[in-house]
Amino acid sequence: MASAKNQNASAARRAKLEEARRKERARERRSRIITITASVAVVAALVAGGGYLMSAADDQEKAEAQAKSSPVKGERTWDKLTQNHVEKQVSYPMNPPVGGDHNPVWMNCNADVYTKAIPKENAVHSLEHGAVWVTYTDKAKPADVEKLSTRVKATPYSLMSPVEDQAAPIMLSAWGKQVTVTSATDARVEQFFTKYVQGPQTPEPGAACTGGVAG
Repeated sequence: MASAKNQNASAARRAKLEEARRKERARERRSRIITITASVAVVAALVAGGGYLMSAADDQEKAEAQAKSSPVKGERTWDKLTQNHVEKQVSYPMNPPVGGDHNPVWMNCNADVYTKAIPKENAVHSLEHGAVWVTYTDKAKPADVEKLSTRVKATPYSLMSPVEDQAAPIMLSAWGKQVTVTSATDARVEQFFTKYVQGPQTPEPGAACTGGVAG
């Protein structure tokens, strides 16, 4: 009788042990499934994110290529500009000047913003080095001046200064190139910077924009 009871008790323990093992295997399977699912989700997210970044980079490159290849609406162009170094004032045919004879020393144009008028002869030398020169009058809105100032401060090979006798409140100049814009948010501002900062019009690309006149 005792033997039968012992056998029953042993069978019950084995059954409980087997049930515990079955539940543990089930938990392990669920854990593996959750881990695999999470891993797949992470990989998918990384692939999607990488794809998005690559797409965004491609879009940026295409936008820049488009900006560089397309003409700037309303832009004026001057060809055959002289490049002599002179130590005197120059009477330029356009205002602000976009090229011609100029001072032997350039105006610093390493993202420099000047709040007072600067010598045009020095600024022209900066344009020869591939800088974009943003100019404005007192008729320009303060918000536009601030936004343009921020843009210049973030852009090597650019400078900004007031030119009170120019024909429009806001103008952008590069060597041989000039455009009048309506505001700092005018799309042509970004296009002009993209196209002409160290652009193909530059007579001396890579020449210094530091070590010159500091204003």
